[in-house]
Amino acid sequence: MSKVLITGTSSGIGLATAIVLGRAGHTVYATMRNPERGAALREVLEKEQLPISILTMDVDSDESVDAATSAIRAQTGSIDVLVNNAGIDRAGSIEGLAFEDFRATMETNYFGTLRSIRAWLPDMRKRQSGCIINVTSVAGRIACSPLGPYSASKFAVEALSEALAQEVKPFNVRVAVVQPGIIDTAMARRIEDANIDAVYPQVRRFGQLFQASLEKPTPPTVVAEKIREIIESGTQTLRHPVGPDAEGFLGWRASMNDEDWVAWGALPDEAWYDRVAKDFGLDARSKRRSATS
Repeated sequence: MSKVLITGTSSGIGLATAIVLGRAGHTVYATMRNPERGAALREVLEKEQLPISILTMDVDSDESVDAATSAIRAQTGSIDVLVNNAGIDRAGSIEGLAFEDFRATMETNYFGTLRSIRAWLPDMRKRQSGCIINVTSVAGRIACSPLGPYSASKFAVEALSEALAQEVKPFNVRVAVVQPGIIDTAMARRIEDANIDAVYPQVRRFGQLFQASLEKPTPPTVVAEKIREIIESGTQTLRHPVGPDAEGFLGWRASMNDEDWVAWGALPDEAWYDRVAKDFGLDARSKRRSATS
């Protein structure tokens, strides 16, 4: 069994991963920015007596990451697996969002991941053992409005992971990237309800695509089980798309050249809805009508 540190465990994929790994017998250090939001995890922990410890760690803060790292080292000496899951989203047009939205998204999703890696990588390298799992997204390989800031941060983590994997392989440290599709989390529901942008229809339309997809929701446990599989299998595979739509979305994008992709995102409403229905069988158009009726 492994000793696993997970970031962002108060809800969604992080919460599900902590529970799945704890039930599998792994020792879990479940970190979150605000432990007051950890009621759901504490309830399961207390009921099932799982090997999970809840710690405060704000990945935006050098001091907080250092403090949590020191506390875990004092308790257990080292970890075997780091799961970088903490993340935030900002949905809107490039013009319409505040500059701070871009900065905040990059701070948490990219620099937060980097802080955690740099806290534990020297130990893994010296021990010649370890696994770093970075949770990105299909949006880390496919960029479309209104997820510009989010995609930018996840693209950055994808690049970081690819470079890191080359550096640490000689030290027997594995790197894996988990790429969820549309998963039923609070983040996905926020995108579903994204504010309408009067200038850019992509913001409204993409929210409706999420609505249509979430009619048959994929639970976060699907991603959590993939993370468990990566840990326990010893796989050297770098990228792991997860969820029933992930491979489809990635294959769809790969089937188009860049100009076709841009043209798809710029289609007028009716043509765009027709393409979504044809390519994915998702009726986003009906959501538009119910939202405006």
